[in-house]
Amino acid sequence: MLDLLIAVSRNNFLSDLDIREEVDTFMFGGHDTTAMAMTFALLLLAEHKDVQECVRLEVDTVMQENTGKLTMKSLQNLSYLDRCLKETLRLYTVAPFVIRRLEEDVKLHSYVIPAGTNLHVNIYGVHRDPNFWPNPEVFDPDRFLPERMRNYHPYSYVPFSAGPRNCIGQKFGLLELKAMIAPLVHNFYLELIDQLKDIRLKANIIVHPSHPVRIKFISRKQPLQKN
Repeated sequence: MLDLLIAVSRNNFLSDLDIREEVDTFMFGGHDTTAMAMTFALLLLAEHKDVQECVRLEVDTVMQENTGKLTMKSLQNLSYLDRCLKETLRLYTVAPFVIRRLEEDVKLHSYVIPAGTNLHVNIYGVHRDPNFWPNPEVFDPDRFLPERMRNYHPYSYVPFSAGPRNCIGQKFGLLELKAMIAPLVHNFYLELIDQLKDIRLKANIIVHPSHPVRIKFISRKQPLQKN
């Protein structure tokens, strides 16, 4: 990222202050959101053992094809994990709403919202709307199979917002999540301690649990104990 910004600055398109502001956006805008997304993803994988095992099989296969390593290219080939992360962000949208100030009147069906209005878009609600998502409370990564996504409304899934003001770090954030979760699933079995149904959510700018949550990590080098 820095290489790209510095290269652009050599053509006098960016100043040092511009570069610092871009880096600040990624660092401060992405650390808490990514951490919360990873928390919810791990909780969901721990709750859904069949999905967790499919992710593990995919990660193991990709690593075997790359001499036991995870590279930038191999992370991009984790299509099932990618679907799991997208479904995680649908159910637990870490940035639950966006705010826009209207510069001109906007007509929505028979309603006119006047210019100057601060508009709150409830992304969390859209992602759980049964008009768009059948059985919206169910964790189903296959919702994001390419053939099924073609039937969705283009704005029914916007965890990174949409349009010209969408999140500039969305690809980077998803890559970060894969880079952290893939090695964890490769090395550990995940088990719930705190049940998702018992976790109360607290929404501010970021959605997060109202209290600390716990997951058990069991090394794959040890035999998995049966309950």
